[in-house]
Amino acid sequence: MTKNIDNLEKIRHFLIDNINELSAEQLNKVPPGFNNNIIWNLGHLVSAQQGICYVRSGLPVIIEEKYFTEYKSGTRPGLFVPAEDIQKIKELLFSTIDRLTHDLEKNAFAHYPGWASRYGVEINNIDDALVFIQYHEGFHSGTILALKRLVV
Repeated sequence: MTKNIDNLEKIRHFLIDNINELSAEQLNKVPPGFNNNIIWNLGHLVSAQQGICYVRSGLPVIIEEKYFTEYKSGTRPGLFVPAEDIQKIKELLFSTIDRLTHDLEKNAFAHYPGWASRYGVEINNIDDALVFIQYHEGFHSGTILALKRLVV
């Protein structure tokens, strides 16, 4: 499990390192041919982790509701995300991993029910969920890097 958490942290550090110099305008820009932007993708990583780990376990999300509902699957960027919310999303990328680690140590996900992702991946427990989250974050990392090339 520690390796999965370490990998998740590495992915998120890589993303932050790649977008840190971008302005709020660049992070909010939706280029032609895309239906979202960089900040939506980053918020979506936080929201998806909450849904996959906490909601599917029957636990409440550990973040403010707006950062869950505005970025979950099926949503699109809404209003311009201001600098203070961008900073909060960046912080959530790491604070949610810290909390997830703590909750894993407490065995909070002992009764994780099985389910199949829309990609057909069978997720039977929290360990499978952590592996799937890495796949999901890799997918969105590619999108973020493509968006970056179009907004700079």
